[in-house]
This record gives sequence, structure tokens and C-alpha cells, in this order.
Amino acid sequence: MGAMFSKAAVSGAVAAAVAGGVYRALRTRPRRRWQRTNYAGRTVDLYAGPAVALGAAAGTAVLPLPARTRYAAVLAVLAAGGCGAYDDLVGADDPRRGFRAHLGALRDGEVTSGAVKLFGIGAAGLAAGALLRELPVDRVLAGVVIAGSAHLVNLMDVRPVVAAATVLALGAPGLSAGALTAAPMGAVAALVADDLGERTMIGDTGAHALGAALGVAIVAGRGRAGLVAHAAGLVAATVYGDRVSRLAHMLSDR
Repeated sequence: MGAMFSKAAVSGAVAAAVAGGVYRALRTRPRRRWQRTNYAGRTVDLYAGPAVALGAAAGTAVLPLPARTRYAAVLAVLAAGGCGAYDDLVGADDPRRGFRAHLGALRDGEVTSGAVKLFGIGAAGLAAGALLRELPVDRVLAGVVIAGSAHLVNLMDVRPVVAAATVLALGAPGLSAGALTAAPMGAVAALVADDLGERTMIGDTGAHALGAALGVAIVAGRGRAGLVAHAAGLVAATVYGDRVSRLAHMLSDR
């Protein structure tokens, strides 16, 4: 147990250091396309997104795990973060939200940034699942869990620090079973004060990257029955995404 927490501490520290360093570096050269107006009408930047994505990837890369597990985690985090960044930048003015809206647009012949994100993260989840599991059914379940976890954290990104708190709450129990959750927790903890202070937000870039990291941790620590249970819950959260986001709104307003 002591060795596990030691590994987690190193991973979290590396993730926090990289996330904090990237964030500070990006803020020295602000760019308008990385700025948004938040729910309260304040101008904030999106630099926390790429910062936590790179931090989580770095924190995972230093863990003494099997190579395939580390490759899967880094792939899932960076791919999910990249797809999120594409939607943050290209889809900034698109009012459509939720997978139903983007799939509806796709049926009409329009490829939205949300659709690119949806299929991109799904493909990344399946690729990571193929590295983590041997049997085809387990690989598919793993892909669903990884992509679904990425989407779940994004659904919770409705107010300052809500998504960050979600990552910390979901990641903490996993520290007793493995060190994979330490990286996303360390990355988000490094910037939680700036998120809470409404100077930055993690956006789709950070939310999807952090969620994918949690998804890999779930897959690495569960058998098939656990994967089925998590996949079912995450699919339900995706289908009822609007309700999940509204609930997060209600809880954060209290």
C-alpha cells in the first residue's frame, strides 16, 4: 500500500508541475481565440484545458506500469484533449449541444465540430481499449467506458470548479486500487484555484482529457462485470446528458 501511494504521489506531483508550468507559459502570450465569456459575463481563458491535458499525460507517463497501459492512457488523454480543443476552437459559436443535435446535423449532411469530437474520442477510446484488453468484447466495453467517462466530465463542466471537483471525487477512491487516477487529480488540483477564481476554465479540452484518464483507470482496475456496469451507467448518462447537466447546474447553484 505504501509503495502504491508513493507512486501516486510522484505521478500527481509531475502532473501538477507540468499543468502549472504549461498554464503559466500560455498566459504570458494571451490569444483572443482562447478567451471566452463565462456564465457570469466575465472574460476567462481556456488555457487550463491544454495545461491539464498535458499534465495528466505526463503524470501517467512516469508511472511504473506495463507499457501497453501507459501507452493506452497517454493516447486516450491526448486524443480526447485534442478532440476537445478542436471543438473549443472550431465550434465556439455553434449553439448546438449534446450528441443528438450533432448526430441530427450529420444526418442532414453537416459535419459539426461536435460530431468530429464524438467520433474522434470514441475511436481513441476503442484504440486504448485494444491496448488494455485482449478479448474483442472487453475491448469494446473498455472503449465505451473511456469515451463515456470523457463525456461525463464534460457534462459536469457547467460552473467554475464543478468539473474539477468531479475529477477529484471520482479519482480519490481509485487511489487505493492503483495510481492511475493520481495524474488527472494532480493536474486539476494545480489549477483549481484559478478555475474557482474565474480566471480560466478547462473547457472541452480539459474535461475530455481528464475524463478519459479516469476511464482508463476504471478499465485497468475492473473485470468484465465491472466494465459492463460502468458502461451501462455511462451510456445512460450520455443519453440523458441534458438532465445530468441540469442537475449539475442545480447543485452548483446551492
